[in-house]
Amino acid sequence: MEPTRRTFSALAGTTVLGLVLGGGSSGAAPDSAGGTVPTGPPPPRPRADGVRHQVGRDRYSLLVDGRRLVLWPGELHPFRLPGPALWRDALEKMRAHGYNAVEVPVPWNVHSPAPGRYDFTGVRDLDLFLRTAAGAGLYVVLRPGPYIGADVDGGGLPGWLAATGARPRTTDPEYLRHADAWLARVDATARRHLYTRGKGTVLLYRLEEPGDSADARALAAHVRRRVRADGIDVPLVSGPARARRTSGAAEERRLRLADLADGAVVPAGSLAFGGINAGWLGAPALPTRYDEGAVFDGARKPTPRLEPVHQLGHLVRHVPDLARLEPAARVRAGDDRIAVDHLANPDTGTQVFVLRNDSDEAVTTTLPGTPVAAPVTVAARDAKLLAAGLRLGGDRRLAYCTAQPMLFLSDVGGRDIAVFAGRHGEIAQVVLDVPSEPETTRLDAEAAWAYDHGRLNVSVPLGADGLARVSVVGGGSDRPLLLLFTDDAGALRMWPYETEAGPFLVYGPALLRGVEPAGATAHLTGEVRAATGLEVWGPRGLTGVTWNGTARRTRTGRAGSLTVEGLLPGAPPVEPPALGGWRRRTGNPEAGPDFDDGDWTRADRTASAGPTPVPPGGPVLFADDYGCHYGDVWYRARLTGTAGLTSVTLAHRTGPDGLVLAWLDGEPLGCGHGGDGETETRLRLPGKLRERFADEGEDEGEGEGENGAEAPEAVLAVLVRPGPHDGAGTARGLVSARFGGAAPRAAWRIRGAAGTDAVRGPLNDGGLYGERRGWHLPGLDERGWTPVGSTRTGRRQGETWLRTAFRPDLPAGVDATFGLVLEDDAPDRAYRAQIFLNGWNIGQYAGDRTGAQHTFVLPNGILRPRETNTLALAVLAEGTTGAGPRAVRLTVLGSAAGGVPVEPVASPGRA
Repeated sequence: MEPTRRTFSALAGTTVLGLVLGGGSSGAAPDSAGGTVPTGPPPPRPRADGVRHQVGRDRYSLLVDGRRLVLWPGELHPFRLPGPALWRDALEKMRAHGYNAVEVPVPWNVHSPAPGRYDFTGVRDLDLFLRTAAGAGLYVVLRPGPYIGADVDGGGLPGWLAATGARPRTTDPEYLRHADAWLARVDATARRHLYTRGKGTVLLYRLEEPGDSADARALAAHVRRRVRADGIDVPLVSGPARARRTSGAAEERRLRLADLADGAVVPAGSLAFGGINAGWLGAPALPTRYDEGAVFDGARKPTPRLEPVHQLGHLVRHVPDLARLEPAARVRAGDDRIAVDHLANPDTGTQVFVLRNDSDEAVTTTLPGTPVAAPVTVAARDAKLLAAGLRLGGDRRLAYCTAQPMLFLSDVGGRDIAVFAGRHGEIAQVVLDVPSEPETTRLDAEAAWAYDHGRLNVSVPLGADGLARVSVVGGGSDRPLLLLFTDDAGALRMWPYETEAGPFLVYGPALLRGVEPAGATAHLTGEVRAATGLEVWGPRGLTGVTWNGTARRTRTGRAGSLTVEGLLPGAPPVEPPALGGWRRRTGNPEAGPDFDDGDWTRADRTASAGPTPVPPGGPVLFADDYGCHYGDVWYRARLTGTAGLTSVTLAHRTGPDGLVLAWLDGEPLGCGHGGDGETETRLRLPGKLRERFADEGEDEGEGEGENGAEAPEAVLAVLVRPGPHDGAGTARGLVSARFGGAAPRAAWRIRGAAGTDAVRGPLNDGGLYGERRGWHLPGLDERGWTPVGSTRTGRRQGETWLRTAFRPDLPAGVDATFGLVLEDDAPDRAYRAQIFLNGWNIGQYAGDRTGAQHTFVLPNGILRPRETNTLALAVLAEGTTGAGPRAVRLTVLGSAAGGVPVEPVASPGRA
């Protein structure tokens, strides 16, 4: 649990510091027991500057080199954005939208295909990710587990762990041996990026949240000692293993403001970027998308949750008063449906009011006994932050406001700028206390103002015609004050940016990535979706602007900004290529009795290394015991003594998303579905097989032929698609087989994936025949494949493959995300389809699932936007309905002019 302002006061400061920060270290500054750190400017934008830094905390905030830092984190999973170009894009967007920190879980299973083997190359290059985060100016909260949660298979624990006999998440010596080796490997990389040493921006190190048992506490203490022994000297924190997901903007704002009101020094970050569950990564296995509740979706487009993140992130970054807040006198709203948290900064006198509306309708109320002297409206199930007493340059103070302050910038080209935002159509009232009457000018028609007895009252309908500007000259300061008013949508086009030449404020584009001042010109980079204007406030002497390398004609506006003449052009239309030229090939020869399984592993063990009990009489059939950890697994059993056989009952552990398909001598027996725990599937033999085995019994007698020879063998073939592992090492795969009408002897063999591919990693491959033969890879010789005009595969139990190729020819300078759409005309078509793009398993469609995902992101980098791409579908059908999608097409999920250049991600087998 993270200490808050409320819990902290009940505990001794040094005790809490020891629990949360993990004790003293060379880089961790102690709690400020000898004196309070005053309110002041926050630390500068973090970077790998080669200078040692002190990091600590008190009961108000983090302390970085003696300055207060309000941490504003978001969680991002590099393994769900498979490509360094996507990492850079995401991190730059986070910084631009107000985040100052990124929380990064590091999954053990993604980086370790086998005991003692680690892979930090390609899309698993942690060192590159940490360098990219530092380049984007973001602090890093590193979370390497060993158990990370994060909705990944096994909570990040590798599938091979159970096969070692280790008891996960305990002080079992075998588990500690492997966990220590993992942490040592991650820590060796992290040590090169510690902010305390000036080598990078790793500011905090999050430990696995400890359990309540004595063993769990002992494990937590062991991990803490291990990490410190590895040279990690930044503060250690612990907390939940899952990022927060919210239902929309209102809930996101409520949670963020609750953190502020409650004094959460290290708040849990929201899920900033969703991404995809590629391959067998996700837990649960379906759906592929991992962007529900995220601030940015899987196509890297903003969701409504971005509005409060953007506004409040820039507020806490640019208004230092919020870094030191104490509970103040209780406030009751005029309407009991509004709850109020009242906070105050003891240094500056600034008061903050966090209003929360728990009702299902908008509420307008008053705040008696506070400086807020006008009614305030809070939307249904929403929250709002108001401020009073905030200094706005010189002797000017914010008496109160009914809109939410977004940021205050001091001395931007000789003027101060304050921005206020709120819901579209609301009337924002901002009242300033000024020692003398200022010269006030409304620069847009929507604003109205009045001055009376030392107070300037400005009223503006938010978003009525874009940005509303009011100029205030004098009134207690030598610098003019520019008041800017916008609605939530307009606030997302407002971009503060710090440079060594001074602060900038840019209004207009969909994204501002960077500002590089050079003499009198500001070089801006960013993104535009629709055509838009561009307005820039910057240091004195600024006369020119370039946008993405192109000079733009400008004029000086009445608000003191440089305004680009005309509009920046929007992104050109992008048309997805049509998909055609499909070729088809059937798989699963493993089902046939004559298939050669001589090189398969014998499944004849009598004891399992894992914790799942083995049925009496064995053998062990659990997949992990034989090195089959991810994806589809084949079993073949040669049966002798089959006379009278009428049914096969398969016990299996696959999880709720699992499947089991069975054949006897190549004849389909049917399908079973998984569930929680162990599940049984009883499959009756079809009539012809029952007759055959009945005849064998009559002819041969007791399963023997002439001269006492045994009756002919039968081959039982079973394909298991297991669901994700849990975090306890529970077995996956078959458990046992029972037979009705006979008691045959069974000699089992097992086969999974062909091996871990060095490019794609251990979680990409499975054991389908087509995967083992490379049918999903670029450059495949397609002779023997049948050209087809439809992606239907018919009513056939088992595996059928479809392949085609396409070339997007995306225009230069455009960042577009393509999606693959699988359409069907019946909700109960019993099949699954794995989607392979250039050899990467990037999604799984489940036609018979309620609310099945139909659109799948094709991640840039894996997708070559200006080259030929190979697309393959592995259709796995239950055989009870027709299979294969009715149509497969490409769609454009979003595009922008600008963006990060796409760096190709390696693809195995590419010609």
